[in-house]
Amino acid sequence: MSMGHKCFISFKKEDEKYKQEIQSWKDEGKVDMIDKSLDTPINSTDEDYVMRKIREDYLSDSSVTIFIIGSHSSENLGLYEQLYIKRELQASLYNGEGNSRNGILGVVLPEMYSAIYKGSYTCDECHKNHNWVAIDDSTVIKEFSRNYYLNSHGKCAYSEDDRYCVLVKWDDFIKDPNNYINMAYDKRGKDIANDVIVYPK
Repeated sequence: MSMGHKCFISFKKEDEKYKQEIQSWKDEGKVDMIDKSLDTPINSTDEDYVMRKIREDYLSDSSVTIFIIGSHSSENLGLYEQLYIKRELQASLYNGEGNSRNGILGVVLPEMYSAIYKGSYTCDECHKNHNWVAIDDSTVIKEFSRNYYLNSHGKCAYSEDDRYCVLVKWDDFIKDPNNYINMAYDKRGKDIANDVIVYPK
């Protein structure tokens, strides 16, 4: 079990079959999940109010948000196209009175493996090999990318401690979902949580 970490799933309608598969794990006792999604806009220009309402009405009782990353999940598709998942991720990252921040787990669907996982390269600075993971506006929304590549603390590459968001391939996630859910949950108590950006530019 996931030690009681309840999960909210943020997804595009094109990827609903993956959401449904994760939902089926609840019946099998694999995950403890809140099944809600934002499908109508909240009519307000007050960002704090919007975030609070999403937390209260859609994300309450969850501690980890699973962001399904498919070919329709990128920033480059435009604000209107991505409004719901952007608001869901912003509300998940928001840490305020009565609203504790969720851990964020990005699950990369097979169709996106080659676009995101680019192999390794030799660093000009340290001359070691680093993995090239293309988390940017062409693959995900800014709410995820800015909190994945969050703070390198002056190093030539990012380590796990330099990221708030956790990233995993679908094929690895389905083998041991609770391991990755726990990793995302644990980020909430790490120092990097202090650097989270709720409204990235």
